[in-house]
Amino acid sequence: MAKLAFLGLGVMGYPMAGHLSAAGHDVCVYNRTAAKAEKWAAQHGGRHAATPREAAQGAAFVMACVGNDDDLRSVCLGADGAFAGMGAGAIFVDHTTVSAKVTRELYEAAKAGGFGFVDAPVSGGQAGAENGQLSIMCGGDEAHYTAAEPVIATYAKLCRRIGESGAGQMTKMANQIAIAGLVQGLSEALHFAEKAGLDGHAVVEVISQGAAGSWQMSNRYKTMLDGHWTHGFAVDWMRKDLGICLDTADEVGASLPVTALVDQFYKDVQKMGGGRWDTSSLLARLRKMG
Repeated sequence: MAKLAFLGLGVMGYPMAGHLSAAGHDVCVYNRTAAKAEKWAAQHGGRHAATPREAAQGAAFVMACVGNDDDLRSVCLGADGAFAGMGAGAIFVDHTTVSAKVTRELYEAAKAGGFGFVDAPVSGGQAGAENGQLSIMCGGDEAHYTAAEPVIATYAKLCRRIGESGAGQMTKMANQIAIAGLVQGLSEALHFAEKAGLDGHAVVEVISQGAAGSWQMSNRYKTMLDGHWTHGFAVDWMRKDLGICLDTADEVGASLPVTALVDQFYKDVQKMGGGRWDTSSLLARLRKMG
């Protein structure tokens, strides 16, 4: 068992840190809102720290799951940042979905400090985090990944190194690009079925067993038909991720016409007041259009 730190106790980080504690690791947590860190420590029997640096001191592995590029920099860098508390040979594992640019920046800073940095964004949502069934895509030095993988596996159903630093984040971008198109396609199919006077449940029961089937269809169609948008990843966060995808596409010369279009559809959902609705709320936009 290892001495660990976990930074960021949102809907993903809170249960992920819980899995580490349940596995017997010595876990110290940090959260920007201290009350949540105190609650986690009381629930899981771990410790909490006032700063990322304090949480990271003496830890063999420091895991993070925060909001965006700026949040990640703030918990890593500076006098109170985790990097200031990490010792030689320790490994930082970042589960945040951020740009490959900040990933490589922090990878170099960690390398200069004598410790490792693995980018390890996750897919599977809140349910995957709670059930320990996340899919985790990683980038970084192979030796650092190999050392961290048994710890990451505590909350993963699949964990794989894709390549060098930034490769994990690039893979997460591909994941979000695929989801955007799938959810829009599913929304249009359900909208069409409703307008045609068909029973949406019956339609999905049939088409889900063929080539149209997908995880989104199997897990979201019922709540979509019922108009419930509180079952997954928020639109605000999806737009943050798609912005990263589109910026990176310009850098690498990729064409993402569908992603760009769906990003604007999510912007429409935000204007409807649905920034905290889940990503399947694209159907709400179509219903509003008539």
